[in-house]
Amino acid sequence: MLFNPSSADVRRFFCEAWSRSQQSLPCEPLQVLAASWCAQHPEYQALLDEPDRAVEEVFNPASGHENPFLHLSMHLAIEEQIGADQPPGIRKAWQSLLSRTHGDRHEAAHQAMECLGLVLWEAQRQKRMPDTDAYLDCLNRL
Repeated sequence: MLFNPSSADVRRFFCEAWSRSQQSLPCEPLQVLAASWCAQHPEYQALLDEPDRAVEEVFNPASGHENPFLHLSMHLAIEEQIGADQPPGIRKAWQSLLSRTHGDRHEAAHQAMECLGLVLWEAQRQKRMPDTDAYLDCLNRL
């Protein structure tokens, strides 16, 4: 089954994961992972505490407003890629990057996001699938 959540669904997911973790309520494994990344981004927590506002908020990169839900989603995407070793070789590239950041998982993730964002932007611009070789090359060059 394909899962294609709307941006509102994604925003509600992160808000709920954060809320459940703050209340020490049971969470699904993906919610636990999402909440752990939310915890590492205190700059997003006030927004996560207001789900209605979070769903309605407009983030305009041109005016310097990063989309926290895109950022958190990229954290999750990278975690999922590493866990599944998809694309093949990402786990090895990640371990190398983690080594170069002296074990700082958050810093390594932010660096990996630069590569992921670039590859996704190129794919969108050229209307094709993401180039996994370019992604791995980028990770290995960091």
